[in-house]
Formats: sequence, C-alpha cells, structure tokens
Amino acid sequence: MFRIIIPLFKQSIYMQRVLVTGATGFVGKYTLPLLLERGFEVHAVSSKPVKKENNGFFWHHADLLKKDQLTDLVSKISPTHLLHFAWCTEPKKYWTSPDNLKWLQSSLNLLDAFKNNGGERVLFAGTCAEYEWSFSRYVENKTPLKPATFYGICKHSLQLILNAYCREFKLSNAWGRIFFLFGPGEHPDRLVSFVTRSLLGNKMAPCSKGDQLRDFLFVEDVASAFVSILESNVEGPVNIGSGVAVTIKDLVRKICEKTGGQDLVKFGDLPTSPGDPGELVADVTILVKKVGWVPKYNLDEGIEKTVRWWKNNLS
Repeated sequence: MFRIIIPLFKQSIYMQRVLVTGATGFVGKYTLPLLLERGFEVHAVSSKPVKKENNGFFWHHADLLKKDQLTDLVSKISPTHLLHFAWCTEPKKYWTSPDNLKWLQSSLNLLDAFKNNGGERVLFAGTCAEYEWSFSRYVENKTPLKPATFYGICKHSLQLILNAYCREFKLSNAWGRIFFLFGPGEHPDRLVSFVTRSLLGNKMAPCSKGDQLRDFLFVEDVASAFVSILESNVEGPVNIGSGVAVTIKDLVRKICEKTGGQDLVKFGDLPTSPGDPGELVADVTILVKKVGWVPKYNLDEGIEKTVRWWKNNLS
C-alpha cells in the first residue's frame, strides 16, 4: 500500500497597500472609503493628529516637508501604490506661494522613497493650470503646456520629472489634472462655498459678470476618478473633469435656486481678473474611454448636496 504525501506550501497573498497623502484634505478624504471598498489596505497620512476611528484605515502622523519623517513613514509602510495629494492649497495664496517649491522637493523625496521601498504604481494630483490658457477645450498630450503661475510651473515641473523618473526605474505612473471642483468641506473662500455661505447667511455675494465657461465636477466624483485611474493601467496625464462647460453665472444661479437667495447676488459687482480665460473645459476621453470612469452626480445634484452640507455646518 502506498502512502500519498501531499506537500504543504505556505500560501502567498499579495496585498495592494496604498499610501494616501493629504488624506484629510478636500479630495483625499473622499478617496479613503473608495480605496477600502476596492480591497486596498489603506494608509492615510496627515500633518495634523487625527482621531483614529475604527474605519478600517491606518492613520499616520508625519510632516512630509521633513525628509526624515517622510522616509521613515514610507519605509514603515512599504506601499505598493501611492496616491499623492498633499500640497499648499490655501485659496489665492497658493498661486504664488514659495511653499510650492517646498512641495515640489517633498514630492520628489516621496517618489524616491516609494521606489526604494518596492513601490509599483504612483498617481500624483496635477492641475489644469499646467496648460496654456488660450484654448477652449484642453486635451492631454496635445494642448500646449505653458503654465502662467508659479503653482502651475511647479506642478508641471513635477509631472515632467515624475514621467522621466518612472521611465528610468520602471515604475507605473499616472498624473490626474484636476479642473474645477466643489462640494462639502471645501475651503469657505472658494467660489461655490463662498456664494452658498453668503446666501444662507442672508448676505450679499458680489460676483463678476460670470460669462466665463468652466468645467466643474463634484468632489466625490473627483475622488472616484482618482481611484479608478490608480486601479487602471493607464499611464501619463489624465484630465479630471466633467467635460461639460457651464458659465459661472449659471453655476451661481443654481446655488440661488437651492437657497432662495436670488436677490443677494449682483453680477458685475466684481471685475474679471486679469488673464482670466474665457473658457476652460476638459476633454475627458481618456478618463471615460480608457480608464472606464463614469460620474455619479450631475451638477445639480452636486450643488444640492453642497448646499445641504452648509446648512448643517454653518455656525
């Protein structure tokens, strides 16, 4: 009688482990539950202490502008994927802030540490401010890149280095160029938040003529677009927008409809900023057809959710 011997092998389980920077920021916080749903082990980093709730995420406290803290963090986690949002974002100031240069250097340190610890795929957040703002519809790898601001220059410089670095060291990489976004939790001085807060508080909301055409996307859809790109094998720049043009005036009117503050908005009370382009709309062919992303909310639904949030959070 023969005895059959079946060898036992230790099972190897591959876990996709993602590090999200700027995880308490406007977009970053919305990506966390989506990543968890997709099966990622989610590691979120914030420069400020965060109350560690039992939500399935691993929270880390680190100042990414300090190289030693950054390298220690990445070494500890050894992420397979990197989703990088952290940057200076204070309205108006970030366009010219010298901190852009600090975040450029920090982002390069982060990329290098990610590669040195076995990272596989990286996705950084870019901006439509990288484009030359003299066109109507903006297409990746076709529309000229000629940023007019220090912020845009630093972001574009990072994208060029990211692409070259990843090509050299065989890392999969993508770059999400965000157009215009809005939603709950946005900085109170941004357009949609400012108008919404003003009208709910029965205060005047001065606006420009509002003829500019813009591409607005609800923040939860922006977050889902980033997660979809990260999961895909699409490389290089990807526009993140709705692909639909809406005038600032029509956007503000939608807020008026939700708040009943039509009489509090005066179009033309503010001058149009010098150099403000007439039209900024994303071509989203790559995002929709190659990544396979579809938005969950239309503009009206996004405004409705945003107004409802501010009603519950105004002090």
